[in-house]
Amino acid sequence: MQTNAENTNAQQPAPSALERRLDLSVAKADLDKDIDSRLKRLGKNVKMSGFRPGKVPANIVRQQYGDQARNEALNAAVDRAFGEAVVAQKLRVAGYPRVEPKESSSDTHFEFSAVFEVYPEVKLGDISTAEVERPSLEVGEAEVDKTIDILRKQRIRYEAVDRAAAKEDRVVIDFTGKKDGEVFQGGQATDYPFVLGQGMMLADFETAVEGLKAGESKTFDMTFPEDYFSKDLAGKQVQFEVVLKKVSGPVLPEIDAEFAKTLGVADGDIAKMREEITGNLQREVKKRIQSKIKDQVMDAIIKANPIDLPNALIEMEIHRLMENARRDMEQRGMKVNDFPIQPEWFAEQAKRRVTLGLVLAELVKEKELHAKPEQVRAIVDESAQSYEHPEEVVRWYYAQPERLQEIEGVAIEDNVVAWVLDNVKVTDKVVAFDELMGQQQA
Repeated sequence: MQTNAENTNAQQPAPSALERRLDLSVAKADLDKDIDSRLKRLGKNVKMSGFRPGKVPANIVRQQYGDQARNEALNAAVDRAFGEAVVAQKLRVAGYPRVEPKESSSDTHFEFSAVFEVYPEVKLGDISTAEVERPSLEVGEAEVDKTIDILRKQRIRYEAVDRAAAKEDRVVIDFTGKKDGEVFQGGQATDYPFVLGQGMMLADFETAVEGLKAGESKTFDMTFPEDYFSKDLAGKQVQFEVVLKKVSGPVLPEIDAEFAKTLGVADGDIAKMREEITGNLQREVKKRIQSKIKDQVMDAIIKANPIDLPNALIEMEIHRLMENARRDMEQRGMKVNDFPIQPEWFAEQAKRRVTLGLVLAELVKEKELHAKPEQVRAIVDESAQSYEHPEEVVRWYYAQPERLQEIEGVAIEDNVVAWVLDNVKVTDKVVAFDELMGQQQA
């Protein structure tokens, strides 16, 4: 809880309809007693040059630690007064209060105001007019063939070729880019590899490289897109000099026993490989269909239940999302300091998550949609099937109950989705494999 006067001048978010203010007071006599008590306890343990432990004079202890003791005593008194008032008025506080000392404090009491937000009252709205489109897809031989083709491309290798570079080739180049005759930041590289046609470089740059042979060079002008991430280069014309050093053509692996072994089929049996791919694909298709349905269900819940949101909860969620993003970037080997994360990037996502958290909690309570033990076990069993030893995964989850919390959350979401689907208009729609999996047509 903030009690320092300077904190009252900090930039605060716009007041929400959920903001409340409590005027409270703390008796100065009680505060002085607590300060004295704290200083006595400190005096028993404080060490200071020239004095034996516990023998430092009280006036020196007060001079050295008086401000610390007063701040601690004041924070404790404010917390206690605020807590008692909140309990007495049966308020559900969201976040932490902001404390504003009053200039008109009396001689006997320290008076202050606690400004805070409360949780909104959630009254479930009518969801019966919502519509949800339920995708469906049967996994057959064609879908398995497409998946095998993708797996082959993931295991592609490149062999040096003596010809002009074409799309899908892997090239190695040196390049120098200049703007107004000067090399710009990030505009120069040696032995830089990339695959033509995969969008790793700007389209105009790739077009200029295409058709060159190893040992050939080219100088060309290029204009960066207006929406290019670097403001110094967006919409600007530059000149590139490129030297093509190596061209390698793609070679896809054959669908044989060796290929099957790379996918974990120890004996290289092609039929067994297709069977395992089919099972994995069916699980992935099911998961993606459930995800698309869930997104629509959550949208319908939000639309049917507009509520005021506490700024404090939104800010806490933004902070949590930012921390997750930083950890993710660090795990990918990126330097977070070189890429400052902005809170506004996560504002809408945070609002959505806070809204769903509040509404779903009420929905689960009112409609009794809590997770059942048999549901949790079914989800654990299903997720364990993608591992080599499923029984070990199941034992790991049940070895410590807290490991099941995330699974219980999934079960609750499944219950919410099932309840919503029973109460809205559902239209079934057959979808294409590429559409569902988010892949480009070959």
